Amino acid sequence: MAHLLRGKQAGVQRDFSAGLNPQLFAIDEVTRYGINSQISCLAYDPVQSLLAVGTNDTQYGGGQVYVFGQYRVSVALPLPRKASVRAIHFVADKLVSVDSKNEISVFSLETARILASYTPPGGVTAVVTDPTLDFALIGLQNGDVVAYDLDRQSPAPLRISNLWKQQYPKARPTPVVTLAFHPRDIGTFLIGYAEGAVIYSFKTDKPTKIFRYEIPPGAQGGESDPTTNSIPRHPRLTQALWHPTGTFVLTGHEDSSLVIWDAKDGRKILARTIQNANLGGPGRATESFGSTRGTFALKCPLFRMAWCCKENPDDTGILIAGGTPTTSLEKGLTFIDLGQTPVYATSSWQILSQHFEKPKRQHILPTPPNAEVVDFCLIPRRSPHYAGSHDPIAVIALLSSGEMVTLSLPSGHSINPTNQLHVSLSYVHPFINRVEVAYVERTRWLGMVENRSKGPSVLKGGAEAKHPIMRFANRNILQAAHADGTVRMWDVGHGDEIENQKMLQVDVARAVGRSNDVDVLKMSMAGATGELAVGLRAGEVVIFIWGYNKDNGKEVRHVEAKSFGLETIKDRAEPGVKEGLHPLTMFKGQGQVTALKASDVGFVAAGFHQGGLVVIDLRGPAVIYQTGLDEFSGQSKGASFRRSNSQSQQKAEWPTCIEFGVMSLEGDEYSSILLFVGSNLGRVVTFKLLPGSHGGYSVSFVGSTALEGQVITIAPLDSELGDPAAATQTAVAGLRDGRRINGVLLVITTSGVKVFRPPSAKGAHKTWDEVFCDAAAVVRYQAAGYALLGLFGDGTAKTYSIPALKQIASANVGHILDVRRFSEAIITPTGDLVGWTGPSEMALLNVWGTGSNLTRSLDKLLNVEALIPPRPTISNVEWMTGTLHVTPADMDALIGGPNRPPSKCMIEQRRAEEEQQRPIKRSAAAGSSSEKEEEGYWAYMQRQMQERTQTLNIMGDSIDRVEENSSNWADDVNKFVSKQKKKAVMGFVGSKLGF
Repeated sequence: MAHLLRGKQAGVQRDFSAGLNPQLFAIDEVTRYGINSQISCLAYDPVQSLLAVGTNDTQYGGGQVYVFGQYRVSVALPLPRKASVRAIHFVADKLVSVDSKNEISVFSLETARILASYTPPGGVTAVVTDPTLDFALIGLQNGDVVAYDLDRQSPAPLRISNLWKQQYPKARPTPVVTLAFHPRDIGTFLIGYAEGAVIYSFKTDKPTKIFRYEIPPGAQGGESDPTTNSIPRHPRLTQALWHPTGTFVLTGHEDSSLVIWDAKDGRKILARTIQNANLGGPGRATESFGSTRGTFALKCPLFRMAWCCKENPDDTGILIAGGTPTTSLEKGLTFIDLGQTPVYATSSWQILSQHFEKPKRQHILPTPPNAEVVDFCLIPRRSPHYAGSHDPIAVIALLSSGEMVTLSLPSGHSINPTNQLHVSLSYVHPFINRVEVAYVERTRWLGMVENRSKGPSVLKGGAEAKHPIMRFANRNILQAAHADGTVRMWDVGHGDEIENQKMLQVDVARAVGRSNDVDVLKMSMAGATGELAVGLRAGEVVIFIWGYNKDNGKEVRHVEAKSFGLETIKDRAEPGVKEGLHPLTMFKGQGQVTALKASDVGFVAAGFHQGGLVVIDLRGPAVIYQTGLDEFSGQSKGASFRRSNSQSQQKAEWPTCIEFGVMSLEGDEYSSILLFVGSNLGRVVTFKLLPGSHGGYSVSFVGSTALEGQVITIAPLDSELGDPAAATQTAVAGLRDGRRINGVLLVITTSGVKVFRPPSAKGAHKTWDEVFCDAAAVVRYQAAGYALLGLFGDGTAKTYSIPALKQIASANVGHILDVRRFSEAIITPTGDLVGWTGPSEMALLNVWGTGSNLTRSLDKLLNVEALIPPRPTISNVEWMTGTLHVTPADMDALIGGPNRPPSKCMIEQRRAEEEQQRPIKRSAAAGSSSEKEEEGYWAYMQRQMQERTQTLNIMGDSIDRVEENSSNWADDVNKFVSKQKKKAVMGFVGSKLGF
C-alpha cells in the first residue's frame, strides 16, 4: 500500500508510468565498442586496406580476431575453440590465424566466416604466407616444415625435414623459429632454426647456404656480462629475414646481436648490436652499464625486426623492437637508416661492411615510458610484398601494457588515431580512464565536423552494412578521457544509422600547459550548444567551445591573462585544428574535481573534493558564485534523513552530482533557473540563479535537504506532465513570458530514492532492498511514459514507476556488464545502457528491447576489384647468369604436387576470360578460330594438369643446363669485349693517320 501514497506525498497527481508494463522491459545487446581482451598481435593488408587485431584468452574474453576497415566497418571472428591468437596473416581473400593451441584457422574475408581449421602434426612455432600463394608454410617444434593448402583446405604433400639436423646430426633437436620467402625469388626459402638459419631451394629440394653465428673467445658479443667472454658462444637465433633485394640475410639473436650475412656465399659480413658494431673483435665493450658502479644492465630481447625499404628496394632501413638496455630512459622503436645499398657486384667487402657498420642515421621512434614495444605492424603505402615492408608510411606499435601507438616512419612522429583508426581501437590508443555520455541534439552534432590536418588515411577498405533509419532526434555522444590527457568524442548511436561518424578530439594536456599529471576525472557536454567542460584530478576545470582557430598552423606563445577568477587559454588551441572544439578558459580549484555539469543555457558548475562549489557564466566568461558546502551544513531539512551533528563534523563533504533545472520552488509564484547539488553525505543543496541589473546573473542559496547515502542522480521533473524539467533553452526563454513549471525532484542515492518538491524535505521515499544502487536515471519508452531505471550491486537492472516507486520489472545484466564497474555505467533518457564489459570494451544495451543477443556484424570486408600487384621477380642480370625464374604458378606444382587441380581463383579467372572472349568468338568467321581458342573449360583444366606435371621435369632439365648456359654466356661476353677493344684500337689508329 505504500506505493499508493507516495504520489500524494510528493505532490504529484498523475502516474507517469501508467503505460509501462513488465513485458516491455527486455534487454537487447545492441553493439560493442573496444577490444574484449589484451591485444596479442597485429596484421595489415595494404591491398584491401584492412587492419586485423588478435587478442589473448583472458578472464574478460576469449581470443578472437577483429578486422577493421574505414569509418565504423568492424567484424569479429571468433576462434573455433577457446585459445589465444598468436599470429595473423592476410592472404588474398582469406585471413589465417594461429592460436595458442597450435590450430590454424582460415577465415573468408568475403563471408566473414571460418572456412576450415587444421591442427598440424606437432607444435606450431612459425607460419609464413605470401599474397600470391594459396599455401601456408608451417614450422614445427621438431624442426620440420609442412604446408597447408588454403584453397583446397587440406594439408599439402610438401614436407621439409629438419635441415639443421641433416647438417649437424649430433646437434640437439632444434625447432623452427622463423620462416621467410625470398622477396624476389619465391623459389628460395629462408628457414630460421634456434641454432642458425638455412636457405632452402624449392627448385633443387636442397639447402644452399647455412648460417651459424659463433662468438670467439675474448669477444664481447652482444651480452652485457663480461664474465662470458672466455668461452666460444653460439647465441640462439630469434629471427631471420631477407634484405629487400634478397642480397643479404639478417639474423637476430638472444644476446641482442644483429648479424648480416652474404646470401650468395654464406659469409658473415658484420655482427653488431644497436649500440655497437664489430662484435667479433676482442675486448669490445658494450658500454651498457647498470644503475650503480661496477654493474651492467641487462638488455631487452629482440622482440621483432623488419628490413624496410622505400619505393626503391635498395634504399633500406632496419626497424627493431627491443635490444636496448633495460636501464635506458628513452623507450621506443629503433630505426637504423642504412640508405642506398652499395652495388653488390662492384663493391668490395670493406664497403659492404662499412655500409652496415656506419649507417646513414640511427634514431629512436619514441613511445610512452614504462612499457616496452613487444610487437609492431608496418603500414605499407600500397604493396603487400617484401614481407609487408615496402615503402611503409607508418608503424603501429604494440606495447607490453596492451596499448597501441601509431608512429610515422621513418620520422617517428606520433600519429593521431582520431579519424584514422576505428573507434574501437581508440580504447587502447591509449587506454581510456573515464567515459561520459551526452544527449546531444542531432542538428548540433551534424554541424560538429572537425577540420583537423592529417596524413593519408590508413584504413580505407570495407563497406558498412545498412542500419535502421535514425530512431531518435538526439544522439548519444560518448566522451572518452584517455591516459595521455586527450578527450575524444563520437556517436555511439542507438543501433541505428549514424549520420556523422567522425570523431572529435580535445587536447586537455595542451590546454592546461603541461604533459604530466593530466588525469581527467569528470566531463560534461551541453547537448544544445556542444560546449565541453573537463575536470581534472589536479583541480582545474577547462572549458572548450566550438569555433575557428584564427592561428591555424601557427604555434602561439601563451600569454597569461586572468580576469573574473578565470584564466584565458584561447592561445593554447591546437595548431592543426582549423575548426573544432578549442579551449576557452580555465578555473583552478582546491582538490580534485568531483562533480561537473555544463548546462544548455551557458552555465557551468563544478564541485571539488575539499567541498568547494563554483558557478561559471560563459557569457563573460566569469565566476559568478563560489562557496563551500560546509557553509550550509546546519541548514538541512528532513530530520528523519539527517545524520547526527557528530557524524557531520567527523566526515568531509563534497559534491557528487550537479544538475540545472527550471521550476517553481515551494512558496514561489514564478519559475526560475535552479541549481541542485548533491553530496557524498546525502545532502541536496538548492540554489537560485536570477538575472541582475547589470546584465549578468547572481546565485543565492535557497535550502538544503538531507537524505541517506551518496547522491548519484538528481532528476528535475515536471509534476504535471512528467517531462524533464531541465534548464533547456526553450524553458529559459519561456521565463520571459511568465511561464510557470511546477516541478519535483527525483533524487537517487546509493541507499534509496526520494521524490519531493524543493527545497522542502516533504515527499515520498523508498529504500533499496539489501543492495546498493550504483547508477540510475529517468528513462522514457516512446509515448508510454517515464520510469526510473537503476543498476544494482546484485547485477540486475530494475525499473520503478514514478512517482509510486513500485518495481515494474527486473533483468540480469551481470553476465554482459562488469558488475564491479556499474558505477561507471551511463544510462541515457531513451533507455540505453553504456557499460564496461572489460578493461577496454563497452557494450551498448537497450532495456526496451526483445531480449535479443548481440548479432554478428554484416559489414563487408572484401573488395573484389582490389587486385594484388605482381610479385617482384629476379633481375635480368640474375636471369642471364643462370638463375632459374620460378613463378607462383610453379610453386603451386612444387608445393601442391603435380596432381593438384587449379585453384578456385584460377578457375574464376579462366571463367572471366571466357566471358570476355565469348562475343569475339561469336563475331569471328566460321573456321577461323584456332583449336586453342575453341578449347572448353574442362579441356583447359586437363591441359593445366598436364602442364603442371611437366613443370617439375622441365625445371630439373633447366637446372642441369644452368652451368652450360652460364659458360656459354661468359664465352659470348669475352668475345664481345675483345671485339669492342679491337674496334677501339683501330679507330684510334685511324684517327691519328687521318683516315
